[in-house]
Amino acid sequence: MNASTHDVQHSHQTHAKKRTLFDKELLTPALISTFKKLDPRIQWANPVMFVVYVGSLLTTVLAVQAAFAPSSSFMHGEDTFGFIAAVTVWLWFTVLFANFAEAIAEGRSKAQAASLRSARQDVMANKISSPIQTSVATRVSATTLRKDDFVYVIAGEVIPADGEVVDGMASVDESAITGESAPVIREAGGDFSAVTGGTRVLSDWLVIRVSNNPGEGFLDRMIAMVESAKRQKTPNEIALTILLVALTLIFLMAVVTLLPFSIFAVHVSQMGTPVSLTVLVALLVCLIPTTIGGLLSAIGVAGMSRMMQANVIATSGRAVEAAGDVDVLLLDKTGTITFGNRQASAFFPAPGITQEHLADYAQLASLADETPEGRSIVVLAKQLFNIRERDLQSLQAVFVPFTAQTRMSGVDLPNHQAIRKGSVDAIAKHIESLGGQALPKAVRQMADDIARRGSTPLVVADGNVALGVVELKDVVKGGIKERFAELRQMGIKTVMITGDNPLTAAAIAAEAGVDDFMAEATPEQKLARIRQYQSEGKLVAMTGDGTNDAPALAQADVAVAMNTGTQAAKEAGNMVDLDSNPTKLIEIVETGKQMLMTRGSLTTFSIANDIAKYFAIIPAAFATTYPALNALNVMHLGSPASAILSAVIFNALVIIALIPLALRGVKYRPVGAAALLRRNLGVYGLGGIIIPFIGIKVIDVVLNSAGLM
Repeated sequence: MNASTHDVQHSHQTHAKKRTLFDKELLTPALISTFKKLDPRIQWANPVMFVVYVGSLLTTVLAVQAAFAPSSSFMHGEDTFGFIAAVTVWLWFTVLFANFAEAIAEGRSKAQAASLRSARQDVMANKISSPIQTSVATRVSATTLRKDDFVYVIAGEVIPADGEVVDGMASVDESAITGESAPVIREAGGDFSAVTGGTRVLSDWLVIRVSNNPGEGFLDRMIAMVESAKRQKTPNEIALTILLVALTLIFLMAVVTLLPFSIFAVHVSQMGTPVSLTVLVALLVCLIPTTIGGLLSAIGVAGMSRMMQANVIATSGRAVEAAGDVDVLLLDKTGTITFGNRQASAFFPAPGITQEHLADYAQLASLADETPEGRSIVVLAKQLFNIRERDLQSLQAVFVPFTAQTRMSGVDLPNHQAIRKGSVDAIAKHIESLGGQALPKAVRQMADDIARRGSTPLVVADGNVALGVVELKDVVKGGIKERFAELRQMGIKTVMITGDNPLTAAAIAAEAGVDDFMAEATPEQKLARIRQYQSEGKLVAMTGDGTNDAPALAQADVAVAMNTGTQAAKEAGNMVDLDSNPTKLIEIVETGKQMLMTRGSLTTFSIANDIAKYFAIIPAAFATTYPALNALNVMHLGSPASAILSAVIFNALVIIALIPLALRGVKYRPVGAAALLRRNLGVYGLGGIIIPFIGIKVIDVVLNSAGLM
C-alpha cells in the first residue's frame, strides 16, 4: 500500500512540475523527432514547408555538383560552391526549425500525458459479487476488471478503475489527476459519484461499479488523445492552410517564369548573366509564408497543451478552436456565478410571532437537515438567540430528514405537533394537507420580497400555521460582474441557468450582470435553448456534471464536463475539467481566443515580413540582369550574395525566435474584434515589416565584416 501511495504522490509532483522550453527532458526527444520528421511522407502534410524541403534537396544537388564539377552547368551561374553550400545549409535549417517547433509542442503535450499515465497503476482490487457482499472479496489485478464488476475500496487503497459509487461515502485524494492536494468527497447517488482509476481513498469506504473495460478508461482515452501524432486539423486551420498553399502556388509560378525571362534578357542585351537556380530557390523560400507555415501546427498543439496546463483536457483541437469562437455562454448559477453555499441570514416572523419563537422552531425543523442550508439555520439561531443543544431524548421527537422530493425537513413531537421548514410551495401544500388555508398574505409577501432581493425564502410552519420566513443568501462572487462585462465587450452573450424561481433568478442575474437567465430550468429546456441559439448560427458553450446535463452537453459546441461528475456527462462533453471548477468555462473561452489570436498575429507577421525580404533579395538576384533594380536596394546591402544569404538566414532564424511565442501564445486581452484587428496590424503587421529590415541588415553587416562574403 505504501508503494501505491508513493506512486500517486510522485505522479502529483510530475503533474505539477512546470517545464521550460529548454527542459532537457523535452529538448532531447524533440531534437530526435526533428530529424525523424524529415521523412517525405511527414513533410508532405505541410505543403508550405514541403516546398522548402524540395528546394533544399535541389540546392543540395547543386552544391554537390558545384563541388565536383564547378563549370559543368549553366544552372550555377556565377555562384560559388561556398555560396550554394551556405544557402543549402540554411534552407535545411529552415526545415529543421519548423520540425523542431512542432516537435517541442508535441513533446510538451506528451510530457503532460506521461504525468497522467503515471497515475494509472496496476494495483490489486477487492472484487465482490454484489454491492451488499463486501465481506466476501477476491483480490485480483486491476487489469482483470471488466465493465459492471463491483469492487470494494477502503481507506488507504488506490481506486483500481473508473467507475460509479453505488454505496458508501469517502474522502478521495485526486491529486494524481488534478494536481490539487485538497481531497474531495465521493458518494453514492447524485452528481458526485464518479471516481477515476489511480486516485486514492483517504477515509471510510466505497463500493464502486466499474464503468469501463481495460484500456477504455478516462485516463487511457485522454493519454491516447494527447499522444496521438496525427492531430486532427481544425476548420480554421484548414482554411488558413488553403490560403497559405494558394500564396505558395502564386509565388511558385511567378518564380518559375523568372528563369526564362532572365535568359532571354541576357541574350537580347548581350550582357550580364542569367539568374541561377540557387538564387531562385532562395527567392521562393523567402517570399512564401514559411514563418506561419513552420509554426502553424505548433500553435494548434500548444493550444491543447495550454488547456492541459489549466487542468482541462480537450478531446479534440476543434473544441479548443470552437472555444475561441463562442458566441453564447450558458453558466450554472450555483458555484459559477455565486459561491453556492446559501446561508441563513435573517428570520422574518409572521404577525403575532416573535423572532425568537420563529428561530426556535426553525432550528428544531433543521436538526435533521444535513444540507449546508439546514446547518446554517441551526448556527444562526445559536448566534442570535443562544438557542443551543437540546435534550433530544426528552423531546421524544421523530425527525423528518430533508429530501429533494419533499423539499422540506422537520420534526414530529409526541403531542402530534408537526414542525416543518421548506420551500414556499412545499410548505403551502403541507399546510393545505393538514386542513389549513393558503399561506397568509403577509408571509407570502415576505417570501416574494426575499426572492426579489436574489435570496431564497424558506417557510417555517407549526402544523397548519405558518410562523414566518427564513432568508437564505447566495452571495455573488466578487469580480464576476467585471468578467461578464469583458465577455460582453468581446461580443459574447452570457446566460445564467438556475433552478430558482423567476424572481430570485432575475435579482441574481441583475446583480451578476449577465445578459439573460433561465429560471426553473429543466434538462429539456437547456437542450431547447442551445438548439435555438445554434439555429441562429451561434456557437454555444456550457458546463455540466450530472447525467441530466448529458443531452445539453452533447448538443453544445463547447461542452465542459466536470471530473467530479457522472460518467454520462464526461462521455457527452468534448472537454473535461479535472479541477471540476464551473468558473473554468470563462478561462477556457479565453484560452481558445488566445490560440486564435496567436495564429492570426503570426500569420500577419509572416506575410508582412515578406515585404522586407522582397527589398533585400529581388535587387540582389536580378541586379546583373536588370541593373536598374539596384535602385530598390534601400538597405544598401554589401553584395548580391550577402543580401541573398542574409535573407535566407533571417528567414530560418525568425522561426526559431517565434517558437516561444507560438507555444506561450499572444497575451490575451478582452477587446472587441475591431480593436483586436487594429492592434494586430499595428504590432505584428508593422513589426513584421520593420524587424526583417533590421535583422537582414545586421546579418549582412556580420557576414561582410567577418569576410564570409
